[in-house]
Amino acid sequence: MAISESQVYEALRKILADRKGYSTSLNYAVGYAEVGLDLRGHTLQIQCLYVLNNISHWRHSDAKEVRDVLRQFAKQRLV
Repeated sequence: MAISESQVYEALRKILADRKGYSTSLNYAVGYAEVGLDLRGHTLQIQCLYVLNNISHWRHSDAKEVRDVLRQFAKQRLV
C-alpha cells in the first residue's frame, strides 16, 4: 500500500504534538518535522530519513505507527 504525503504530514504532526518529548527524545526531530511539513515529493522522502534518524529513542503510543509511515514513504518509488 502506497503512503501518501498527507499521511506523512499527519505523522509529522504527531511528533510535533508530543511537546513533553522535545527536550529528551525528540531534540533535532522537531526541527526536521517542522521543515517536512513544507516539503513534497523526493525532498519529503529525504526529510523523512532525517526525522527517522532522530526519533529512534522516542517512546510514545503512536511512535511505531509514525516510524512505519515515515519508513514506508521514504522507501517507496514516487511517480
